[in-house]
Amino acid sequence: MTDATVAKEVIEKPRNQWLDVWDQFKTHKGAVFGLGFLIFITLFVTIGPWLWQVDPGKLDIRNKDVRPIYMLLFDSEAKVNWANPMGTDNLGRDIMANIMQGGRISLAVGWTAMILAVLIGTLIGVLAGYFRRLDGLLMRFTDLVLSLPLLPLLLVMMLLFRDPLRAAFGPENGIFILIVVGIGITSWMQTARIVRGDVMALKEREFVLAARSIGTPPRRMITRHILPNVLSPIMVSATLGLATAIITESALSFLGLGFPSDFPTWGKILFDSVDRMTAFPERVLWPGLAISLTVLAVNYIGDGLRDALDPRIRGL
Repeated sequence: MTDATVAKEVIEKPRNQWLDVWDQFKTHKGAVFGLGFLIFITLFVTIGPWLWQVDPGKLDIRNKDVRPIYMLLFDSEAKVNWANPMGTDNLGRDIMANIMQGGRISLAVGWTAMILAVLIGTLIGVLAGYFRRLDGLLMRFTDLVLSLPLLPLLLVMMLLFRDPLRAAFGPENGIFILIVVGIGITSWMQTARIVRGDVMALKEREFVLAARSIGTPPRRMITRHILPNVLSPIMVSATLGLATAIITESALSFLGLGFPSDFPTWGKILFDSVDRMTAFPERVLWPGLAISLTVLAVNYIGDGLRDALDPRIRGL
């Protein structure tokens, strides 16, 4: 090896850490599938309504109870309509348009509630892990919230605050705020415990002790040295929180305590389809598949991120 080659290797820029993360992430087939499906379902519910310009709330009684196109494979006399490839419900509303609209709301609730839960959990976890005098108080509070039956608590919150928020912000916005806040304030505990453990380990590391020895204030210590190093568990926790938020919103809508009946979500569509699922099983199939596959995809992404962000697995 010549001196020029050695010098070139020495001055060559180090490889970007995120490229290493992506290379490891790509080796997890489930995570790649999950990411692809999450991108697909996001585009389906955001761009889909621009391409499939059918009003999800339009009633067409003459075209009610239309079966999906694929029913022709099993029954040549099935009532189908190529203008409604997924069929229509008992009021003649297009199911594809409702799945798109419902997915847009379900994903919006999931992302917003997840962000709120991660922010609360990260704040409490960092404070408890870095400041010893706050650790006991904050962790006992976390244990208290963990001991509560969360679904009954959410149901009580919906019953108590639904009417005041609907009167203040409108039927849709009020319920959106209530569901997001309710899920957010009951889903932060796992993130807080994970972040606390990592912060307690990090604050004894050499680079943190060195920064403290030169008089770095706590606020700068946390934002500059602690938070960047707990980003990986926060990201993994965020993916799992997104799945939990989607399932919780669907459960509330399925129980009839979610959005109004004319404001579809995947859980609400599922709830409206249960009464006639024996005669029209596909009406339960579409929202059920959307919820299940989205949650499965997000869980796979979380598994892939956990492996990709672990330097021991990446061989560093």
